[in-house]
Amino acid sequence: MFAAYRKHFQEAIPQVPGGKYAHFVVLRKTDSYAVFKTDGELNVARVQAGLKNANRVTRPIIFKRKQTTPERLVGRELLRHYGIYEVIQQEHNLECKYNEAPCGVCPDCVIYGYAIGDSGSEKSKVYIDTAYALTPYEVSHQTFTLNAPYEDGTMTRGTTTTNRFSEQDHVIPEVYFPSVVTLRDPTSNTFLYVLNNLLRTKRYGAQTTRTGQVHNEIVAVVFADGEIFSNLRLTQKMYDLLADVDPPYPHEVVREKSEKAVEELMKDELVIHKLVMGDVLNELMKEAYTQLNQEETFKKWLQQLVDESLNYAERVGVLGGKKEKGK
Repeated sequence: MFAAYRKHFQEAIPQVPGGKYAHFVVLRKTDSYAVFKTDGELNVARVQAGLKNANRVTRPIIFKRKQTTPERLVGRELLRHYGIYEVIQQEHNLECKYNEAPCGVCPDCVIYGYAIGDSGSEKSKVYIDTAYALTPYEVSHQTFTLNAPYEDGTMTRGTTTTNRFSEQDHVIPEVYFPSVVTLRDPTSNTFLYVLNNLLRTKRYGAQTTRTGQVHNEIVAVVFADGEIFSNLRLTQKMYDLLADVDPPYPHEVVREKSEKAVEELMKDELVIHKLVMGDVLNELMKEAYTQLNQEETFKKWLQQLVDESLNYAERVGVLGGKKEKGK
């Protein structure tokens, strides 16, 4: 699997950092109204508009955990669906509960990390940071007045009309949040697991049963021996390149400018790297889809991933011994 990129993958998940990184450059586009908030109001940040454009603008943002949590839960749902947690419990007497009692041996725990107080921890191999909207807050949001009708569909109880109203600020559809998702020391299996989670996750933010549809589009993959540019720099570079275009931006234009931004930003990065983009990226994605679209190949790959995670857990002492604190 991914034979053309074999040298960029580890043969097994290493116990110490090995200087191999796979960076997924993602365009997160809202496909419906979305709510990215912490305490009532939308999360925003006041930052420079572009790398060249020094004006300050307010941008809606998606904090890192509001990106990784939905993606992790999608991955965990698949592990549960295909009976992985059941097997782990039967064979190793370990139960895995997200943010409560991690097992420490499943692909989610091994790849995304966990912390269980004095009992030990695993540092995440997935690096992600706050994502910034490409467009300023003024053209990226809309406030709605919401009501809560009674069962008969009206706002009236008896002869009294109630005032069960509230207001909520939403990010509007077709707002882009450029994001770099980094996987440290990938194997071909862990690479595909993170990619699959990115492609499958469709809802982010609050009220996800009613809003929050987001489409994740991979515009580039960068294999490197170190970290690369931040989400903010990517957003600012794209903003500069779109200076002559008025929002809402056509999707093909955003895609084109995102690729150009990646190319230009990588020229300033002091890392040895391989940039996978355009037709070459399409070939990589086709190879990924052949593993993910067919049930038999999917199950075979998933079992390989689980075996890899269990092997790692055994080597670091989670299976068959007590893991040292903070190791």
